[in-house]
Parts: sequence; C-alpha cells; structure tokens
Amino acid sequence: SVQKEISVGSPTSQSNSLQQKNVRPNAGEKKKPKRPKVNLKTGDYVVYPTHGVGQVQGIGEETIAGQELELVVVTFDNERMTLRVPTDKLEASGLRPIVSAKEMDVALGVLTGRARVKRTMWSRRAQEYEQKINSGKLYELTEVVRDLNKKTDIIAEQSYSERQLFEKAYDRLKSEFQVVLKVSSEDAIKKMDKALGRNQNIEAQ
Repeated sequence: SVQKEISVGSPTSQSNSLQQKNVRPNAGEKKKPKRPKVNLKTGDYVVYPTHGVGQVQGIGEETIAGQELELVVVTFDNERMTLRVPTDKLEASGLRPIVSAKEMDVALGVLTGRARVKRTMWSRRAQEYEQKINSGKLYELTEVVRDLNKKTDIIAEQSYSERQLFEKAYDRLKSEFQVVLKVSSEDAIKKMDKALGRNQNIEAQ
C-alpha cells in the first residue's frame, strides 16, 4: 500500500521580492516571525474538512521551498494519507479539534429530527450535500445524514449517487462519534441507527 503525503499551503519562492526593491535586511534585524499559538498536541484527534477524522502525529519545524515552517502532521488511517499543515494556515485550512461529548449529543438529537429535503433538482441538491460534507462542520454533516437517511436497508429506495453521499457522510460522522464518545465502531453504528430510526421493522420482529 502507498501512503499519500500532502502539504497544505506550501510556500512559493519569494526571494525576488527583496531583490526587486533593493532592500537587504541587516543581520541584527533578522527575527523569526511570531508563531501562532497551537492548541494541539501529539495524539489529539482532529477533523479536516475534506478528509474527516485524523490524528496528530507531531508538531515540528520543516524546511519547504527554502522556508522554515512549523507544521502540524496529521495522519488519516482510512485514506492512508499524511497531511502537513503550517500552523499559520490552520484556521484557513478548516482543521479543527473534535467536538465535545455535549456537542455530539446535540448532533444525535439532529439525527432524530425530520428530514428537510428541498424541492429542487437532484444535481443541485447533491452539490449542496457535497459542500456540507466537506465543510468540516459537524452539524452540516449531521443534516446530510438525516436528510439522506432511508429507514430501511432496501437499496432500491435510493439512487446510486444518493447512497454514495449518504455513506460518505455517515462514515465521517461515525468516525467522529467513535473518538468523541470513545466507543467501538459497532456501538457507534447502533446509536446512530437508533437515532435515525433505521431497521425498526427488523427489530420489531
């Protein structure tokens, strides 16, 4: 298996900017830029908008394109990928810590609600669902799971594209549910399916 490595916001060379202005900083004036405060540590679980839940492997300095950067290194086991995010790009990248147990309980409450499906063309709704899934925001992700949920395992009730989006959103939510509440994948599925009202007919038999 091959593990992908991606750097977010890799710097382009800016060496010409000082030369064009004929400005040379004095040796005594060289100062490292102030590093933003990072409220993360090795082992923390985080969420990246387009990849879901990952784990911080370390925070350290690396030289990229001749520029020294402080990076947060995050691995995503499900995608066999490593992401390197400069600490000064954390906010812009959308990387965030996992939510609290209280916030996850609120999300479970959203799952129990009635689906809100717009009467628009599926192609437009699919695009909106995709944007919500990749927003990195828990409640938008939860809304997609709720709105695309079918309270049965009968595949024929959903189109292929609907199932794909539902499964993507469901797996993202389940991953965060697991690490927030420290439960197994099976227990997370049971709690989510109960909130969604899935397989009620089977359980009643």
